[in-house]
Amino acid sequence: PLPPPLPKKQLQRAESLPEPGPSQHCRGDPTTWCGSIPPPHLQREEGAPSSIPSLDRLSWGQKKRLTKSQSLGEPVAWSSLQKSPSPIPAELTFGMADGELGKLLQLLDSQDRVCRVVLGCQEAALARLSALIQEELVGPEERQQRLQAELAGKSWAALSILEQEPCCESRDAWYFPVSFSFEQTQVVCAAKVPKPCCASLGVQSSLGVHCNIQRVIGRVTDRLPWELMLPGSPGEQSQSLPGEEPARPATHPVLQVLISPEVPYQTLADFVKGSHGLHRTCPGHYERLVCLLLLQVCMGLEHLRVQNMEQGDLCLENLLLVQHLWPPQSQQGKEASLRLSLPRLLISSFFKVKDKQRPYSTSQEQDWTEGLAAPPSLVADELNVGMLIYQLLHVDISLEDALGFRHNRLPEIPSLSIYSMGLKRLAMLLFHRDPCKRVSVEQARSILQVLLWGPRQELFARTKKTLPLLRSWLEVKRALLLLRFAENSAGAVGSPGLEEWLCCQYFKEVTEHMLYQVTQALY
Repeated sequence: PLPPPLPKKQLQRAESLPEPGPSQHCRGDPTTWCGSIPPPHLQREEGAPSSIPSLDRLSWGQKKRLTKSQSLGEPVAWSSLQKSPSPIPAELTFGMADGELGKLLQLLDSQDRVCRVVLGCQEAALARLSALIQEELVGPEERQQRLQAELAGKSWAALSILEQEPCCESRDAWYFPVSFSFEQTQVVCAAKVPKPCCASLGVQSSLGVHCNIQRVIGRVTDRLPWELMLPGSPGEQSQSLPGEEPARPATHPVLQVLISPEVPYQTLADFVKGSHGLHRTCPGHYERLVCLLLLQVCMGLEHLRVQNMEQGDLCLENLLLVQHLWPPQSQQGKEASLRLSLPRLLISSFFKVKDKQRPYSTSQEQDWTEGLAAPPSLVADELNVGMLIYQLLHVDISLEDALGFRHNRLPEIPSLSIYSMGLKRLAMLLFHRDPCKRVSVEQARSILQVLLWGPRQELFARTKKTLPLLRSWLEVKRALLLLRFAENSAGAVGSPGLEEWLCCQYFKEVTEHMLYQVTQALY
């Protein structure tokens, strides 16, 4: 006779994978964590986890790492349900046949699993919407490649100069609107003419496509056409008599000119100079614009770091603003459009990290960065973003003020709107001399997103802040955002724009853990 079967061994599934212990965060490596957050099912429901420091330099921008137990209690997409015996479609659509949908519903044996599937569909929908809006903003990548092929080897003869004077002047270049024929249409773009003694423009073609980084689709290395009026050049200063042709400058140098698909109409410095009235009469609207512009700066800087690049001179004069349509409106219409829509911001000056190191502005700045774990160029980004906050809010601040900051020695930011105190708090965190309390550019981006789209402090007025509360807030807001898109598409509202894309970026990536960290630092 066969021996009796052995008893089956009962294996208990582990709650989660072991979390790594605290380690020193390295600013230069965005994948390094300096602490850990226990998963939601191991945390106290009635209060905040005690292991979360308020100002620890955690990588808020990182998505949650998957754990073995994530499929038990986390809102996830279809991948977590693939362990079922029957195959589950990778994507659920409204047009799915009822027979296939019925098989799926049989696998979802509880309302909780149905809810998690719906939440996963919402996250996927936000990701698709974000990709569609981004393509509308920057154009399809295939078209950019065709434009580059069309302009390869072309000279000034292939370009039509639309304006003889620059449409925009930054600290390191002049911009002229030009056009050329492409697929039976006229494509308008900008010719970037470098100023003398400025850094090389050769690195711009190696950058990946990003909404807030100036792109290059062509290069022209030749003597500049005589029609271009460079400020301060002999041709501009010479005046011709009535009826005579303007004098042609004979000394235009041979330069490498970059062709960019975005035509800037002003710099951020021009915007600040012309917005005093808007800030005074509509402080809430203006300071929301400030948050959105700063958010674009931070997102562009993050992209540059991924590309192993750094901004060359991050200042108001080298940040460009782009309108969606060309030619621009009149000056009065331009000011009105700024009140109604958000301009796209472009970082236009950068270099390879290994090729060049930005010199210190003062010996005080050198002292400020000594002994820090991060490279000085990264610290300079945080310093410059903090300076931009004050400049955009029309508050005078010097580099010495920022570098010598101790407690309350920074210039006062007046409280004019719901954004004022948050921007003041962010500036203090960016200027902090203690590297453990100073926030990075990535964390500054997360703080700006919370200032713009919540959660606001009143959410915690009647209930204690917990991860379940933040998760519920996030799930409800995602659903309401999708409903808003649906309602706007059925109404008279135009297609989604830049602000909608930034909002989608936030809600498709943020987690309740990130929200907890950001609100701890901000509030």
